[in-house]
Amino acid sequence: MIRVVVVDDQELMRAGFRMVLGAQDDIDLVGEAGDGAEAVRLAGELRPDVVLMDVRMPVLDGVEATKRIVDAGTSRVLVMTTFDLDEYVYAALRGGASGFLLKDTPPAHLVSALHAVASGEAVVSPSVTRRLLDRFVSAGGGPLRDASTLEVLTDREREVLVLIGKGLSNVEIAEKLFLSEATVKTHVGRILAKLGLRDRVQGVVLAYETGLIRPGLG
Repeated sequence: MIRVVVVDDQELMRAGFRMVLGAQDDIDLVGEAGDGAEAVRLAGELRPDVVLMDVRMPVLDGVEATKRIVDAGTSRVLVMTTFDLDEYVYAALRGGASGFLLKDTPPAHLVSALHAVASGEAVVSPSVTRRLLDRFVSAGGGPLRDASTLEVLTDREREVLVLIGKGLSNVEIAEKLFLSEATVKTHVGRILAKLGLRDRVQGVVLAYETGLIRPGLG
């Protein structure tokens, strides 16, 4: 059973999520919050597997709430947004969110995303994520983090990180590099461990912010 807390300042949106999640046999909606401060409190109290987080809210926005929840290690966070190019989402990804979905995502996709995040995976929409990172990293006028961060990686691991940054799955990376899926999974695990990253989403962000992938290229 996946335990979920839904956070949105609009009652109508919470009611919609309540209806969708309530129809699932393996998802338990354990709490709801209308702002980020309440979300942080509930996450600490209920320790759900996943917090489904709106980003634009009063009192405490979803970005800061995400950071606090992730730093506390209580739950994983899946961000929901109305806009696919949203600076709040970019900040939430940097803050440790395990991915994001648009609010008009079909119910079946939402449910599968919750399962993925609860099992430790990241929900990355390659096209949307790349456009989002292209926009905000390029607006920064160059790399936002020192590329020396990547010196701990082998050449092969850097190659894999580039493909992670482009949104490829393990299967797609394996095909691209003529490796087995198990070998790619091992590489990904080592990359995340060496760089102190929580998941693939953090790998995508780092690949852009160090200039390993240049906005608008490749």
